[in-house]
Amino acid sequence: MRKVQRFKSRRSVARRPSRGSLPPPQSPIGYRPMEPQIPRENHPHPYVSVIIPAMNEAGKIAAVIAEARAVHPESEVIVVANGCRDQTAAVAERMGAKVLSFSEPLGNDVGRSVGAQAAKGRILLFTDGDMVIPSSELRPFVQAVQSGVDVALNDYTGPIDRQPIHKVILAKYTLNSMLGRADLGGASMTAVPHALSRRALDVIGVSELSVPPKAQAAAVNRGLRVEAVFRVEVGRLNPGRTAGRDPLEMLVLGDHLEALEGVIAERGIRGGYHDGGRRRSVVR
Repeated sequence: MRKVQRFKSRRSVARRPSRGSLPPPQSPIGYRPMEPQIPRENHPHPYVSVIIPAMNEAGKIAAVIAEARAVHPESEVIVVANGCRDQTAAVAERMGAKVLSFSEPLGNDVGRSVGAQAAKGRILLFTDGDMVIPSSELRPFVQAVQSGVDVALNDYTGPIDRQPIHKVILAKYTLNSMLGRADLGGASMTAVPHALSRRALDVIGVSELSVPPKAQAAAVNRGLRVEAVFRVEVGRLNPGRTAGRDPLEMLVLGDHLEALEGVIAERGIRGGYHDGGRRRSVVR
């Protein structure tokens, strides 16, 4: 394991502990859950870099890495072990991933910046260590970038048929509308999986990835091609994040307010929208 340059930490929010893998029925005495077959090491000249922040996900990380590895034959998997107190880093190393290990939590989403800084691939694919997404559902994001998309988003809006609608969902729609991209609906860099071209990383900047809504605003404002390309039902894969009060809600809302502030600063007080026929100068 090696350490890389630390980024300024944001508030840390611990993930729910993983339940791990359950043994099969009638397991023999001394049974230990088996990890998937250990694949080859990271490709020396990767085309795709898969970045996986993880906190205390020893029970899932092997399966997450196995699916990530299958996305492209020339891939590298980078696991950012973010303040883990279990064997996440050790399991990831046995699976052949590059492990960037930090003894203390970096804060939410900072692992994306850390992983992107270390990535060598022409395409960067982001997922999380707390959900096993099949490689068949990860490849469309890589393929979209190969076809010319700079920022390939998960076309997942969250549950918009419930009342009241979650504040984070409303924030995502609001930001996209302010950016003139209402067509994106609630698609957001806040959600995984998503993928970036190397060009997008250079234009947005590594540090901005720690605040995903700001990164998305920067991508749109700077003329990058941003598209919602494929739907992965991450709410179903990680229901604990959507059941009851979300501990990240206020943090993510703050991120969107920060992004909106940036849009107004760049486009003017009306965010680039016309003021119509109003003659405000006559008002005293």
